[in-house]
Amino acid sequence: MTTFASAVRSYEKQCLNKDIPSETVMAFLVELSQRERYDLYLHYEEEMPEVLETEFNAGMERILNYEPMEHVLGYSWFYGYKFIVNEDVLIPRPETEELCANALSRIDEHFPKQDIDVCDVGTGSGAIAVVLAKEEPHVHMSATDISEEALVTARRNAENNGADITFTAGDMLKPLMEQGVKLDVLVSNPPYIPQEEVMEKSVVDFEPHVALFGGEDGLKFYRQIFADCRNVLKDKAFMAFEMGWDQRERMSALVEEMLPGTRYEILQDMNGKDRMLFVYFNC
Repeated sequence: MTTFASAVRSYEKQCLNKDIPSETVMAFLVELSQRERYDLYLHYEEEMPEVLETEFNAGMERILNYEPMEHVLGYSWFYGYKFIVNEDVLIPRPETEELCANALSRIDEHFPKQDIDVCDVGTGSGAIAVVLAKEEPHVHMSATDISEEALVTARRNAENNGADITFTAGDMLKPLMEQGVKLDVLVSNPPYIPQEEVMEKSVVDFEPHVALFGGEDGLKFYRQIFADCRNVLKDKAFMAFEMGWDQRERMSALVEEMLPGTRYEILQDMNGKDRMLFVYFNC
């Protein structure tokens, strides 16, 4: 007889042996069983249903082969919304939720109760665009991505979450400039990992490299956006970016070089790491 407890303990040991976070086991079981964590603990010593056990074992074997849990499930939770994820899009990270929260706060501060045009550049799964469209009723939301495959997933996520978003394929700001778009807010979580940085196997083997690596120093796509941003922004506007935790000095120097005299701030996440850049124009 396999109990919930014995199954979890067995796989937690196997995860630790492979440098996979042991909490992944319980998180996977909670999602797979569609039961609350406290409910599982109440029945922890009871026998696991056969169908669930079979599915749990099959999924854990994939996870032990370093496949992301979200890919095994086929979805990820972000800002309280459910998103389809696959090999075509980056799995949304918790720190990106903080980017959304800070962007929403600054929209309320600088554009209170007025309709505004916002674009998520390099949208991937569409997570940022969906959250901003759902959480801020005055936003006219658009999103771009160079990957047609990513946009297929992003459109499905927008539809599943009831978000009204205009999606366009293209490289960074090029489709916006071609269409003569003018924005109040530009949001982006561009690839910012330096090309030669060593990454976890679950990331390198299963997530799209086009969404991860940002050139030799990780700042390639920020340079592209900074070079073209004035062509797509209104006179009063701001830009919000996620960035690498160790890029503060390089990012500050880049903003001051390419956007001289522009007010900007670098915000820390809940772990005290520099993770967000906000750039303001007449705000």
